[in-house]
Amino acid sequence: MNALGRPVEGIPFREGRTQGFARGRFHDLAYVDWGDPDNPHVVVCVHGLSRQGRDFDALAQALVGLGYRVVCPDLPGRGRSGWLTDPELYALPQYVRDMATLLAHLRVEQIDWVGTSLGGLVGMMLAGAENTPVRRLVINDIGPFLPWAPLRAIGTRLREAPPHHHSLATAERRLRTALASFGPLTDAQWRHLTEHSFYPERGGGWRPHYDPNIGVPFAPGRVYNVSMWRDWEAVRCPVLLLRGAESDLLRADTARQMTEQGPKAKLVEIPGCGHAPALLDPDQIRIVTDWLGPAA
Repeated sequence: MNALGRPVEGIPFREGRTQGFARGRFHDLAYVDWGDPDNPHVVVCVHGLSRQGRDFDALAQALVGLGYRVVCPDLPGRGRSGWLTDPELYALPQYVRDMATLLAHLRVEQIDWVGTSLGGLVGMMLAGAENTPVRRLVINDIGPFLPWAPLRAIGTRLREAPPHHHSLATAERRLRTALASFGPLTDAQWRHLTEHSFYPERGGGWRPHYDPNIGVPFAPGRVYNVSMWRDWEAVRCPVLLLRGAESDLLRADTARQMTEQGPKAKLVEIPGCGHAPALLDPDQIRIVTDWLGPAA
């Protein structure tokens, strides 16, 4: 991966697709697939609430260099995946079912999982299931206790996001504000995120890549503290926990508890970031690659 986040020549890159199912209707599940498709050493990288799989381009290519195949899906309602007809389905149970469907589609016996925010919660639930294929788990700035105030703020940002931008330049300015907690990024990195966060409209201009209804579960009056400690205690695999040092969603005391309970995660705090570190910076990527190591 070069400094602009562009694919490096010689690293295979494919766009894949399978189907999920919800309430009597199938929907597309899109993913980006890096590396040798026959490689049994697979890392699955899953994004946060309003993001998509291309956030992991830089990490994916670093992992391919260590001998892995890397699969980066778009959760339903995001990116190239289909939208759900019932907004109430935009919740963890459906996401977990869809990612289980994807894993079956990939036909691999074991995976390592990297999940940012919502993607970390999905990984936690899959890793805690009986007969799980998850061998190792990297959780980026999320935990089994979610305080209501930052959840409400996330919902507010989703509801207030403009549905249309006249240019990519105005879209990028909005993105830089909305995702400021990702930490310091280069202009090239912001442009990479922008190019995959907005899609051109037929009549001109650009729209966000996601279904606005993903914010319905965060509507006023529906957001409370969330406790998932039982799910955390069910995880048995090794866990690397990343925390933005200024994160309000993964509190310092919650992160500390995660190192003491359940799988007893290894904690690494990343300075200069809130929720959640973008995993675009080489030093952040190195934290993940050093922990996973070369594919065995």
